[in-house]
Amino acid sequence: MSHDTHQAISSPQHAGSTASPRARAITLAVVLTAELMNALDGSVVYTALPSIAADTGATTAALQWIDAAYVLAFALGLITGGRLGDLHGRRRTFLAGTALFTLSSLLCGIASGPDLLIAARVLQGAAAAVMVPQVLATLHVTFDGGSRAKAFGLYGTVMSLGSVIGPVLGGVLTQADLFGLGWRPIFLINLPIGIAAVVLGRRFLPESHDRTARLDPLGMFLSALGLLLIMLPLTMGGEHDWPLWTFATMAAGLLVLAVFLAQQKSKTRKDGSPLVVLSLFTGRAFSAGLATQLAFGLLSGVFFLSWVLFMQNGLGLTPGQAALGFVAASLGEMGGAWLAMSLVARYGRAVPQAGALLAAATLSGYHHLITAQGTGMGTAAAAAPMLAVGFGLGMIGAPLADLTLGKVAHHHAGSASGLFNTATQLGIALGTALTAVVFFTHISAGTLGPAVSTAFTSSLWYVVGTLLTIWALMLLLPKPTRIG
Repeated sequence: MSHDTHQAISSPQHAGSTASPRARAITLAVVLTAELMNALDGSVVYTALPSIAADTGATTAALQWIDAAYVLAFALGLITGGRLGDLHGRRRTFLAGTALFTLSSLLCGIASGPDLLIAARVLQGAAAAVMVPQVLATLHVTFDGGSRAKAFGLYGTVMSLGSVIGPVLGGVLTQADLFGLGWRPIFLINLPIGIAAVVLGRRFLPESHDRTARLDPLGMFLSALGLLLIMLPLTMGGEHDWPLWTFATMAAGLLVLAVFLAQQKSKTRKDGSPLVVLSLFTGRAFSAGLATQLAFGLLSGVFFLSWVLFMQNGLGLTPGQAALGFVAASLGEMGGAWLAMSLVARYGRAVPQAGALLAAATLSGYHHLITAQGTGMGTAAAAAPMLAVGFGLGMIGAPLADLTLGKVAHHHAGSASGLFNTATQLGIALGTALTAVVFFTHISAGTLGPAVSTAFTSSLWYVVGTLLTIWALMLLLPKPTRIG
């Protein structure tokens, strides 16, 4: 079926263009709140795990699965979740996903033991996989031109900030021991937020879909299986010192994804309704943006974990002192994102490229500072550079969604959004796994003092290299718009 025919029978743009400014503002607030809930819940458990272990008797393996269950279920369902929005309507799918996410958050908060908590986390991650792809897709069809660039910029900011603020929020809520509930409010806080998102979403979110889309159960199964076989060993391998089965499983995953690609090509020829719209990859901006987002996720996975260990195990800072670094990074990200949003329409890819160079230069200086001061480095000296690092990362993350998805046809918004989010999650999993290579090569878990600082400074060169790779990949993104 031709592109023109698709456009003729899919009319989502009317939903957004006829909405009042107030309705569009509420739409933006609702979907970004949902994205923030997901970003927080991916990382909020980190600082609460000791309390969860003390309260539920969870073993080390169970604690790992409380985190991994959410990450895996979320990553495996994103491609399918994006396509379900195309099929059944993004508003309807978003509301269903948000309602299920809210319910599963309640189940997490009242879980009596680690097994029930892990099961609830699986359900929560699966619900997020249905909810989150509709966020970008809804923004894509509701806003246009400069307003869409700003909406996508806010999306990038929220996505980045959530993962950085999550551990801080988890620590604060757990320590506050609200109503004597200990760690449980980290999940229960989602209840009023989720209910408000569903109520407002029912009233204000526009509906949009691809009327030609059909269900692809085989594609859903193959994509989920392939990603599972890759992400499971990436998530668990480091804890087991990378035995042979982890590499064999990843190789099997790549093979399954190759079969999935062949099946998608066949599906495209037969009825033109595959799970993944392969024609998206013919657009250079989309392919380059996906690769850049993968690298950006990888960078986040490598850097933030090793940085937290450096702050606490290397410098001996308390979790509260280390949180100052997260605050500095968050403030920087917000500043960088706002600057990028105001400049990207005029300067295009040059804006995130400048952010990559700023972050790389700052981390190179951070390396020199740590080498010179060693473990005598104070809290302020350790946290202050993160303001500039965060500023650079905010300049990358905020405009990347718009530069990647800006030219995608409205009726493929769900599929494109699912792929974009999958690239992020796969990158984070790769980055977290690579921490074993770039950080734990010369030290073991639990090591304290100068050895940790040395391991961290060595890992910084990998992060700087990734930032320079991101700069190069962004040469394939849209050029600056010529003014006049």
